[in-house]
Amino acid sequence: MDLLQLRDEIDVIDKQIVELYEKRVNICKQVAEYKIENGKKVFDRVREEEKIRKVKALTTSDFTSRAVEELFEQIMSVSRKLQYQILAEHGSIGRLPFMGVDSLDDGKVRVVFQGAEGAYSQAAMVQYFGDKIQSFHVNTFRDAMSAIEEGSADFAVLPIENSTAGIISEVYDLLVEFENYIVGEQIIKIEHCLLGVPGSTMEDIKTVYSHPQSLMQSARFLSEHNWKQISMQNNAFAAQKVVKDEDKTQAAIASAYAGEIYGLDILKKGVNQSDTNSTRFIIVTNQKVFLKDAKKISICFEIPHESGSLYHMLSHFIYNNLNLCKIESRPIEERNWEYRFFVDFEGNLADGAVKNALRGLRDEARNMKILGNY
Repeated sequence: MDLLQLRDEIDVIDKQIVELYEKRVNICKQVAEYKIENGKKVFDRVREEEKIRKVKALTTSDFTSRAVEELFEQIMSVSRKLQYQILAEHGSIGRLPFMGVDSLDDGKVRVVFQGAEGAYSQAAMVQYFGDKIQSFHVNTFRDAMSAIEEGSADFAVLPIENSTAGIISEVYDLLVEFENYIVGEQIIKIEHCLLGVPGSTMEDIKTVYSHPQSLMQSARFLSEHNWKQISMQNNAFAAQKVVKDEDKTQAAIASAYAGEIYGLDILKKGVNQSDTNSTRFIIVTNQKVFLKDAKKISICFEIPHESGSLYHMLSHFIYNNLNLCKIESRPIEERNWEYRFFVDFEGNLADGAVKNALRGLRDEARNMKILGNY
């Protein structure tokens, strides 16, 4: 047979496959109706594993055995998504435990930020809430999360990602540990300045203090000078230290805003090498709420340490036509080489497609947490 004849044969077989698949889909719809009537879960891992074993046993080679396994994993995955959609049409998915609100600020909010006066977190807070709010600062990210958990603050402002230095892993881990939720975000353009005590010059400097990420972001500038670099918890703390010590040989890398607050001279502006350097801050609260016009959702989940697990989880976004914005992974403590995945995607918790995807993710993941809609 020549190539054209072979292709004709494949076309005939493909037509039969499509016809048989549509018959299978119709039966899957009936299965979904049965599960709705009898309160059964869509995902039955034991049944699917048994099905895979049976179809593999029908094959005649190792290659087709593996290929059939992959094919039927996909067929059953699509079947589950069809059943989730049918559940949604029947109102059987249920409501998510989050409440939509029109506004976060009732005029009496208390906000906490990590660092000291003059920190970028404070600038993000003012940009998001304005300057008429009650606010206070704490030393660590954990302190800020604890403050809203215990009720001494309504919201916390925390940095979660820098455009050049990447994610702030501690904040990701704290979002899992605490029952706090993201309700907003604020992006701040970062322009680091070299700050010294009044009257000092760059020639006087011997030691520079700043947050490790700020030192890294300013590495090109710092490499031009033989200065000792010392890490601090926060850029504003670095500015505080320089003010307190009143030592012309010390400088801080921080914002111009911090320099203004602490009365330091700007020895050089824009010492970070990127003109597009920005930090994304999240607004966190201990209430399960979201703005009704929210457009982004953050979740995290754990999956079995098996081939194809992540692919099957992400397919829920594909089949519900949801656009992923970001995916990150973090090691799971005390479980070597296993990871927790953090995903940002476009959507609102009131959307049917979002509910479908989250229902599938929750059923198939080891565990899944909605981190917020904002």
